[in-house]
Amino acid sequence: MKERGARVRFAPSPTGYLHIGGARTALYDWLLARKTGGQFILRIEDTDRNRYVPDAVDDIKASLRWLGLDWDEGPDAGGEYGPYFQSERLALYHRYAEELVAADKAYYCFCTPERLAEMREEQEARNQPSGYDRHCRSLTPAEVEKLKAEGTPYVIRFKTPLTGQTRAVDALRGEMVFDHETLDDFVLLKSDGFPTYHLACVIDDHLMKITHVIRGEEWIVSSPRHFLLYQAFGWEPPVFIHLPIFLAPDGKGKLSKRHGATGVREFREKGYLPEALVNFLLLLGWHPAGDQELFTLEEAAEACSVERINVSPVNFSLEKLDWFNGVYIRKLPPEELAERCLPFLQKDGLLPDPCPPEQMSYLIKLIPLVQERIKLLSEISAALSYFLQAEIAPPAKELLIVKKGTAEETAGILKAVTAALESLSDFSETALEEQLRAVAASLNEKPGRVFMPIRVAVSGTTTTPGLFEVLAALGKERVLQRLRQAITVLEE
Repeated sequence: MKERGARVRFAPSPTGYLHIGGARTALYDWLLARKTGGQFILRIEDTDRNRYVPDAVDDIKASLRWLGLDWDEGPDAGGEYGPYFQSERLALYHRYAEELVAADKAYYCFCTPERLAEMREEQEARNQPSGYDRHCRSLTPAEVEKLKAEGTPYVIRFKTPLTGQTRAVDALRGEMVFDHETLDDFVLLKSDGFPTYHLACVIDDHLMKITHVIRGEEWIVSSPRHFLLYQAFGWEPPVFIHLPIFLAPDGKGKLSKRHGATGVREFREKGYLPEALVNFLLLLGWHPAGDQELFTLEEAAEACSVERINVSPVNFSLEKLDWFNGVYIRKLPPEELAERCLPFLQKDGLLPDPCPPEQMSYLIKLIPLVQERIKLLSEISAALSYFLQAEIAPPAKELLIVKKGTAEETAGILKAVTAALESLSDFSETALEEQLRAVAASLNEKPGRVFMPIRVAVSGTTTTPGLFEVLAALGKERVLQRLRQAITVLEE
């Protein structure tokens, strides 16, 4: 990215929580701004009042902050080009829409919803392309004034040239040519007084001095409309960069909610780290020059370039995201990983809120036992539940019984283990290993045959971290209590 001082904007619509595709757009915006020493602007495009979600703005801001994407201008930051909510800029849109009408580049349309519905039905019946039939384009000024004086609701439509072509330029794809015959007279200002996306974004991008517009590939179809508006106003368009779409994990079709989580909030609640999600999104469309896969935001800003963004659709591989998350979990110091896991443990009732210092210290001690085993923070409760509960449910008898053995035989092994541990004053990993191997030898058993029922007795599962580490972390009192509980199960 050779441009200096790029001014970019992330302009989400608060019709829902921040989508993963929007997060990638915001990331690329942020990277370009930081790379070039420019500004990253957050603008809220809240003109769709029918689909407005009241807490969506808070979610968008919280999600961006969680990802580490701070904005230089916008809500909570201010700036000289505000307001940064489009609903607070309506007078501007009205003024510019009326300017286009006065310049004969737009016109008032008084068609009712009923007439438009009939028109669409007729077009469909005749297998004609759908689009406005320009019924009101030829109204005289006198007819317009009469209808306005009568209070007839209207929209303002752009007067698309009937012939010729518009050339829209994309930094990745080059020049794209659109025939005017394929375009209709699109709405600029709706009857409720709110602008359409097309009018508002062009006006705001110009007035806010936006130099680069990064958005999803799905907006390419809107490019001719936007370039026509820039021409109509006599403004220089910004550089457009359309990012490739996300394919579903199986590579078949676009990513959608039926494929699982698609919102940043959902990924956060599932236990993904922001560093992992950012790193994953970075490589969904951009490929580095070398073999490096792990990037901090700062490293990404230094390395990222428009020239290395792909235009081909990219596969949204949850398997790859899980891999990134596991890598970043393993990189965290135990103290920090404990802090990040704490909300999940509190949500599942395994630790209180607030968490007392002694329990936090115990959690930090446990973290290294499972740090290599979890891929998501949300897996921490299952991994540590038997450590954080005073008591566990009695394990299933079939899990306790040694391989090719009986309940009676297994109970005998656990009784010998219990007796040996009762007399053990040093409950360290080294002392435990020495004592338990001695028990196995005294019983003339292979160590594994002795260790497995102990593991199940103290954890309720056959898969745990190292047995001696687990026993030392649980402590003598709980280990003995759980061994006795298991013996009771075997003798029932």
